[in-house]
Amino acid sequence: MTPHPPLRIDAEKGEDVLVFDPDAANEAEQTILGGLKTKSVDVVVTKRNIGPVIGISVKGTLNAFRNLTNRMEEAAGDATNLHIVYPGLVCGFFHILKANRAGTPGLSINDVAIGSDGTVVPSIARYHDVSLGLTGRLLVRNELSKYEAVSLAMIDPVAGLHGHLSQSFPSAETVLRAEHFFPALLKRYDLRFPYVAPSMRNLLRRSWSANSPAITAIGSADKWISSVGYAPRIAQSD
Repeated sequence: MTPHPPLRIDAEKGEDVLVFDPDAANEAEQTILGGLKTKSVDVVVTKRNIGPVIGISVKGTLNAFRNLTNRMEEAAGDATNLHIVYPGLVCGFFHILKANRAGTPGLSINDVAIGSDGTVVPSIARYHDVSLGLTGRLLVRNELSKYEAVSLAMIDPVAGLHGHLSQSFPSAETVLRAEHFFPALLKRYDLRFPYVAPSMRNLLRRSWSANSPAITAIGSADKWISSVGYAPRIAQSD
């Protein structure tokens, strides 16, 4: 994985043991060969003998929300560029927006994200609707311009040092909410790779030994969910 977290994998008795290791961390960014140009991707997972299998692009928009249409054109072009060479690549696009509110002193009208009535401005609403058409790519034969997963997140800057994630936008009904992003990506990965290539199960698996120190240090699945929002996948005994 690039950038790499402070973790390493030790192979023990046919299982992957996840170990906390600060020396393993790095902040590198990987460049992927596209069909039209090379592309530096924020997060890349690469498998030996296969190539890149997951790529995640993260964007942030703090103002000038009228230009979001250009962002979507860029996003569609990036997905096409990468899928031309790697049609099996599971691509994700995560876009963070700043919830600038109408009436904030010194804020330009074009930089407003939340209107005086508490709803998002029309340009962001349209961007959400267009984004729906770019998510959900399932099979390698599907159109190249779509992503396997797309999410929007709006951060309210007035809540604490780092703000907080808005619960009102995107709405609870949309697939673009942040909590759907990684489950969608990993589901596509499972369908694209391990489940269709059982002979390569050991190379493609994404489960960890129950004895992994990096997992047991946090504790039960409930503690994982409460602290980081998900539970790790534990290998099942044969």
